[in-house]
Amino acid sequence: MTDNATPAAGTAGWAGKPIWVDLASADPEGSRAFYSGLFGWLVAANPDPQYGGYAVATHAGQPVAGIGPRMMPEAPTAWSLYIGTPDADALAQAVAAAGGRVIAPPMSVGDQGRMAVFQDPTGAFVCAWQPISMAGFAAGRPNTFDWAELSARGFERAAPFYAAAFGWTSRQTPTGEGQPPYTHFRLGDEAIAGGMEMSPMVPASVPSYWMVYFRVPDVHDAHRRALEAGATEGLAPQDFPGGRFSIVRDPQGAAFALHEVAAR
Repeated sequence: MTDNATPAAGTAGWAGKPIWVDLASADPEGSRAFYSGLFGWLVAANPDPQYGGYAVATHAGQPVAGIGPRMMPEAPTAWSLYIGTPDADALAQAVAAAGGRVIAPPMSVGDQGRMAVFQDPTGAFVCAWQPISMAGFAAGRPNTFDWAELSARGFERAAPFYAAAFGWTSRQTPTGEGQPPYTHFRLGDEAIAGGMEMSPMVPASVPSYWMVYFRVPDVHDAHRRALEAGATEGLAPQDFPGGRFSIVRDPQGAAFALHEVAAR
């Protein structure tokens, strides 16, 4: 994330932009308790059996994220990023044509919308959401989604894919001598996500992935409270020109980032 990163724009003009995030957890009840305590979310599981215990988290009366059980026992506990689309079937075709993989073809989720799961050419998973009755999340304010960042092996394959499949352009920002540039993915004039080549220091067993950022009023405070609630530290709070951020793993093992916007 760099200093000119802009927050998600909620559900306004959602096509081609992040529209939802959810957590697939080995312990949904424990995850609901952790994030409720950390962000002040109210989390209620849908009682309808067709949703399999999926819960929607709200903050200030607005939906902000989902938390549910893993679809497969062997799957890791992890956050997923969803990109809004008016036509999930057409997007699946575009993903395949651009060199990605359609892991889960478009499917209906009750009367809420349609979803699909893809894998980009670097190996990172990214999902799609076609809204019907559920439009998406409130974002870009404290205790909600703020940014998404791709950490990829072979990042040079990412920009052409996302351009072809999602219509994103990209703009690179230098990060320092000997370091890979930071890429802002853009839709029109808006920066909607970022990414860069994964550090060679990361173990080879770690695949390419999308990191989800949540905005908080005070990173140091939120980081401390996350650790006290059972999270483990991935990266201690650090300053950058646009504010400060940190990375933690929740008690169930899912990595996410905390972001504090610099005072203007």
